[in-house]
Amino acid sequence: MTISQLPLSYCTNLHPGRSLEQVEDGLNRITSAVQDALAQPIAAGLWLAQSVVQELLQTPGAVVRFRDRLSERGLACYTLNAFPFGDFHRERVKQDVYQPDWTDRRRLQYTLDCARVLAALLPEGEDGSLSTLPLAFAPTAGAMARRRSAEQLLQAAVRLRQLFEQTGRRIRLAIEPEPFCLLERTEQVLDFFEHTLWPQAAEADRLETVTDHIGLCFDVCHQAVEFEDVERAIAELNRTGIRINKVHITCALRLPEPGRREKARQALAEYVEPRYLHQTTGRLPNGRILRAVDLTEDLVLRPDPVWREATEWRVHFHVPVDAEHLGPLQTTRPDLQQALSAVACLDYAPHLEVETYAWSVLPLDTLDELVQGLTREMQATFTMLARHDSVSH
Repeated sequence: MTISQLPLSYCTNLHPGRSLEQVEDGLNRITSAVQDALAQPIAAGLWLAQSVVQELLQTPGAVVRFRDRLSERGLACYTLNAFPFGDFHRERVKQDVYQPDWTDRRRLQYTLDCARVLAALLPEGEDGSLSTLPLAFAPTAGAMARRRSAEQLLQAAVRLRQLFEQTGRRIRLAIEPEPFCLLERTEQVLDFFEHTLWPQAAEADRLETVTDHIGLCFDVCHQAVEFEDVERAIAELNRTGIRINKVHITCALRLPEPGRREKARQALAEYVEPRYLHQTTGRLPNGRILRAVDLTEDLVLRPDPVWREATEWRVHFHVPVDAEHLGPLQTTRPDLQQALSAVACLDYAPHLEVETYAWSVLPLDTLDELVQGLTREMQATFTMLARHDSVSH
């Protein structure tokens, strides 16, 4: 039982990455600067948009040259964020981030292309992971979306096994549950694996291939927004045999007693922004969960009476993981500490990645502020991991 001993990753989806040149610029200006400030190795959890993946695969020698430049920077790479397919930094992303979904052949091809790139970037002897979306955005998903997604995930597993047999590089897919998607809460994950994906795999005589190559990315922010008991969720996934291939070290915003705290709600209204989707939940005294697809000024400043009755609101807004408070608002950092404690009890070590992509919509004036903020996040995470790793031993 141990925490992963690989260098801690932070996800580069906070950098614009419409081209390989932009990806490398972010690595030079931000990732390397954070590593220098920390004075210890870190890993790049790369986000490579579909356009960048095609540039790497279609330009002769490009992947090898990119791998060599990562090595020159002292950066390892063993995980990719293959969730955002296109431009994750355009003016408005919102629910478009889920397109194409797992019912679309383009999602399968993009994921396999990412696997080819990662196989070439992996350090010798290490496995790789690809985080991906939780099938589809629920409000627009068709009736057959789960079954169609399972069919394509089965194809992905078979192709990933072939890649392993050809290269010796095992790449595991990590499905990332998220509010308002087909897979949100742990019970939905269990149902999908046990009653849709695994039966299809068994029928095709590919169950071992699927269990080896398809698991989860456990994003602590997402499950905290769902008001899940994260320790219990991780234990249940482990008991069922669903492998957590990757953990996103993340925190959400939280506001206790919102009906009584107008100034805190005014502070929360400052987080309403046009780029990303910020699913919002509230828990009533009877335990019922209220759900809103996005954070809006009307919801925060003019809430319906039932939302005022909630004992707490939580917002899918990835905030710095070293912060327990942001002004009058709180964060779900206690959930993160509980999740890491549970991960330390597993008999395998998932990849670990800090993923605070929302830095790009937080009020920062300079690049130095961003580097300093990321450095504080990584330092705080190293401290948490060291504590949990010592306990696991």
